[in-house]
Amino acid sequence: MVSQSDLLAFVEAKLAYEIDVVAAAEAQADGTAVIVDTRRQSSWDQGHIAGALHLPNNALDDRLADLPPDRTLIVYGWGPGCNGATHTARRLLAEGFAVRELIGGYEYWVRNGFAVERGDGVEKAEPDPLVTHL
Repeated sequence: MVSQSDLLAFVEAKLAYEIDVVAAAEAQADGTAVIVDTRRQSSWDQGHIAGALHLPNNALDDRLADLPPDRTLIVYGWGPGCNGATHTARRLLAEGFAVRELIGGYEYWVRNGFAVERGDGVEKAEPDPLVTHL
């Protein structure tokens, strides 16, 4: 049986590691964090978080030196069913970076009505009332 203190420690660690889209947008806006898209090129081209850095898993080795060591890196993938961001986070944490994982990924960023960038510019969708706090 897992102890109450072990469960509490797990939940505290989870809260310290994961970040929701509202807090991520605030951290990006105030300059304390860089949002990092871990998806492949074709996914990035379909749309990505406005202002995000594209760092697919297959480019990690070549791009580590490009990452800011003084800011938190918020990694994301497609959504709750994608663990690509988790793989990237593990590698970045092992390299000594401060990392948080975006809960819900790109899907929940879009569903909350935050800015996304596509080839034709930056846009915002209407927030989905099922997920947004607005």
